[in-house]
Amino acid sequence: MTPVVRWADEARQMTADPPIAMRERTRRIVQSELTVVAQDLFVESGYEAVTVEQIAAAAGMSKRTFFRYFSSKEDLVIGKYDLFGDKLAESLAVRPAEESVWEALRRVFDFFVEYVDDPKLRERRAAMERIVQSTPALNAAYLEKMSRMQKLLEEGVAARLGIDQRTDPRPGAIVGAAFACLLAAQVTWHESDQAGSFGPMLDDAMAAFHLYPPTAR
Repeated sequence: MTPVVRWADEARQMTADPPIAMRERTRRIVQSELTVVAQDLFVESGYEAVTVEQIAAAAGMSKRTFFRYFSSKEDLVIGKYDLFGDKLAESLAVRPAEESVWEALRRVFDFFVEYVDDPKLRERRAAMERIVQSTPALNAAYLEKMSRMQKLLEEGVAARLGIDQRTDPRPGAIVGAAFACLLAAQVTWHESDQAGSFGPMLDDAMAAFHLYPPTAR
């Protein structure tokens, strides 16, 4: 029995969960296992050389079953960033009202700190980032997802400030600056020995901007 099928079977046996929650749990487990199988193939053979049929076969499923979980090979690699964006927006929405916008964004970025710091994911994540950056179609899709992520946070920042991001440039400027700090920290992190937590490096990058929370006009 393949890991995908085994984990799916175990998830189905968790009858204590409500039916809808259990189905979603099963779906996410299978998606996670499929992603691992595909990433191994991408690292070994290159993204362009690997087909959906090969991924499905390695996971012990049909091509038709694969498409129940991902709309395409690209979606398997990039689709997670939609979930990341939703998580960031949800996290910003529940930050304390008395917290400055800049500090709230830094705390929201703890999601990335945990993701980067996970030693079990580090080698695989680095390999996949190289694949994304070197594959034009994936890189374009990645940039599109990042743009969506920023838009979601701009909406959240505008809501905290009581302004309209469609007519006021400040939410876009603040979120853009925060993402610039995140990117600068990531680049430095990948070029360093990656010792210790990513958090302090991100702190240093964001501390470079002495921003004060803007007020509504």
